Amino acid sequence: MPFFSSKVPMDFDRTMRLDQYVASLPNGMNRSKLKSGVTEILVNGRKQKISYKVRAGDQIDIQWEDNVPSDIEPEDIPLDIVFENDDVCVVNKAQGMVTHPACGNWTGTLVNALLYHWGREKIFQNAGGTVAEQLARRRPGIVHRLDKDTSGIIITAKNRDAEEWLQAQFRNHRGLTKEYIAICFGRPRHARGTIRTQIIRDPRNRRRFKASVDTDEGKFAQTSYRCIACYGEYSLMRIRIATGRTHQIRVHMKYINCPILGDELYYKGDRMFPKATLMLHARMLRIRLPGSDVRTEFKSETPERFLDILKVLHRTYRKTILDGNR
Repeated sequence: MPFFSSKVPMDFDRTMRLDQYVASLPNGMNRSKLKSGVTEILVNGRKQKISYKVRAGDQIDIQWEDNVPSDIEPEDIPLDIVFENDDVCVVNKAQGMVTHPACGNWTGTLVNALLYHWGREKIFQNAGGTVAEQLARRRPGIVHRLDKDTSGIIITAKNRDAEEWLQAQFRNHRGLTKEYIAICFGRPRHARGTIRTQIIRDPRNRRRFKASVDTDEGKFAQTSYRCIACYGEYSLMRIRIATGRTHQIRVHMKYINCPILGDELYYKGDRMFPKATLMLHARMLRIRLPGSDVRTEFKSETPERFLDILKVLHRTYRKTILDGNR
C-alpha cells in the first residue's frame, strides 16, 4: 500500500486540522482522498483521525489503498537477460524498476516487461477477493523480489511447475544462496558476522522497518556480512541472506551502524555523496533449476554507480582491511 510521510516544521505556530494541513503541502493529499481511501493515520506512532490538530514536530504517516486497475498490459521495456530457457528467465534488474505491479506502481514493472518479452497477452483482473488476493494474481512468475532501487539478479518462472519448484527453495532457503554487495557509511565492529533479529514495522514511520532482539513480534531475519575493505568511514560489504524479509539488508546494515549509502529511508543524506542512489546490488544467485539436482550460479557485473563511488573513495582514502578479514 502507498504511504505518505511528513514532519511538521518546528517553527509551525498555527492550529490546523490534519486533513487541512496535509492538503496544503506541495506533495500532499487532497481532503477527499483522505476521507475515502485512507486505511491508517499515525501521528508520532499513534492512530489519529483526520480531525486531529497538528502541532510543531509532529511526525505524520498515512497509509491508503489504491483502486486496482482492470488489467496489466505487456510493455516494451528493455531487459538485461542473463539466462533463459523454457522454464525460467534470469534478469539483471535495473535500478529504479519495480518488480511487480502494486499500489502506486501499476505500469513499468518487471512483470509488464516480461509479459511483452514472452509474447503474452495482457492479464485481466478476475473479480472478487481482497486486494491482496487480487494482487497475487498479478505477479505471474515472480517468486522473489528486489526493492525498486536495488539492482541485480532476479529469477522468474515461465510456467506454473517452474514457479512451484522455485518457490519451494525460496520458502526454506535450503541450498539457495543470494549474495549482495553494498557500499555503507560506517565501519563494522567486526570484519565479518551474522545478524539475527526480528524485523518489525517502525511505529513512527510506517514506510520503514526496524530490527529488534527484544520482541517476538514481526519476522525473524538472518543476514551474514563480510567487510571487504574500508575507505575512511565508508565500507564495501559482501552480504548473504538466509531469509527474505522486506528491507532486510537495509535494516540490518543500519542496525550495526553501517547504513547503506544512498538509502533515503534509513540514512538521511551524505555530505560526500549527496546525489548517491541506493548502493545495494544483488550480484549472485545460486539455485537449482527445475528438474536439476545441481545448483546453477548466476552473476552480474558491478554496476557503474558502484564503480564511480569507488573511484572517488580510492582517490580520497587509503584502502584498509579490518583485522580478521585477511
